[in-house]
Amino acid sequence: MAADSEKTAAAAPKHTLVGRVVSNKMHKTVTVLIERRVRHPVYGKYLVRSTRLHAHDETDSAGEGDLVEIVETRPLSRTKNWIVTRVIESARNV
Repeated sequence: MAADSEKTAAAAPKHTLVGRVVSNKMHKTVTVLIERRVRHPVYGKYLVRSTRLHAHDETDSAGEGDLVEIVETRPLSRTKNWIVTRVIESARNV
């Protein structure tokens, strides 16, 4: 019985999001801006809504402006429930 529930939990798909790093001033923590398009219920116009999430970055590899993939995990602190899995695209330095 216990082995079946462990397999189910391990096989569950992980909740991943892609967003842009807006701040990396904290030690091993980045702030990621997630933007999504939602349709207005009455007028039908598509609006851009955003969410800012704190994510754990163990190697401090993500810089400001980088496009990163984050995955949901257990609570690491009061505000951190996400971990940076990879940097998809580095920011262009002007």
